[in-house]
Amino acid sequence: MNPDANELNGLSRRRFAALGAGAFAGGLAGCTGTGDGGGSAAGAGDGSTEGEYTVVASFFTFYDFADTLAEGTDVAVENLVPTGLHGHGWEPDPSIQRRITDADAFVHVGPDFQPWADRAIDALAAETQGTRLIDAREGIDLIGLADSLDEDEAVEGAKDPHFWLDPQRAKGAVENIADGLADVDPDHEETIRENATALDAELDALDEEWQAVFDAAERDVAFLAAHNAFAYIAERYDATIEPLVVNLAADGDVRPADMRRAQETIAENDIRHIGAAVFEPIRSAKQLLEQTDVEAYYPVTPYAGTAESWVERGWGYFDIAREVNLPTFRILLGAADPDEVTFADYGRNFEP
Repeated sequence: MNPDANELNGLSRRRFAALGAGAFAGGLAGCTGTGDGGGSAAGAGDGSTEGEYTVVASFFTFYDFADTLAEGTDVAVENLVPTGLHGHGWEPDPSIQRRITDADAFVHVGPDFQPWADRAIDALAAETQGTRLIDAREGIDLIGLADSLDEDEAVEGAKDPHFWLDPQRAKGAVENIADGLADVDPDHEETIRENATALDAELDALDEEWQAVFDAAERDVAFLAAHNAFAYIAERYDATIEPLVVNLAADGDVRPADMRRAQETIAENDIRHIGAAVFEPIRSAKQLLEQTDVEAYYPVTPYAGTAESWVERGWGYFDIAREVNLPTFRILLGAADPDEVTFADYGRNFEP
């Protein structure tokens, strides 16, 4: 099955229909944002938790993939992380462990990335009920960390965990999740595989769109007032993307040295437009706006979470790529005039 982009995007929107106000209790925060996790998770499946099988996910991107793969099956997929949070440094309450234990499967991002998910997996070993573990990262070829990065933030022995930003590596996660869902609901394996084929085709299309932006680039360097989450984009498209914060965690800790390096990079490359992370503090982006020749900042996100307005629009991974990241990179790379690019929200000099 190879549906067109509109058909596939329709699949990605279905699970948002019945989201309630509780989904938004977390508020906006970064990878290390905090929230009480008190049941304020995003909706599941076709907007309900009804289904013969329940699969829970620890991360928005892989929840979105799993939910699309489950279209037409007896699997309902739930995102455990509240809207507005990445779930990296999130500390959920004990009810989340029970939801994982009660589920038929748990989709996670592999060890050493989400400590709470690692603890939940350890706790499952003491349970009699067999929750299947689906590691979205299994077998993915990861890139190494830059010399400046702290290995404590890495996974699998000094590797960068943000592989899902690369559409081709993301196809490996789709395969891993499809294999896991087929084990959960073997009666619908054919449907799951067909949905996986469609997702792969859409990732190929997105890869081409990213490539077109970098092919049209008139600038050599893009600067992001954000943490170091875009190395896979830089590696895939042979580009230079300079982050404000060189570490991998979006903890809002911007050092004076980071700002000095940012100002030097902006001056040396005559940069007028920069990216700013939607789920991170924008104080530094505003400061660069005041203290350098930067004229405006625009939104970027590593797809690790979703905003309330995106939920209301039914946006998934592909929608966020096309409505947020790709338009911003067109501007940052000089592939489009800023006046010709429109954003549904979080546009020019956005406020959280």
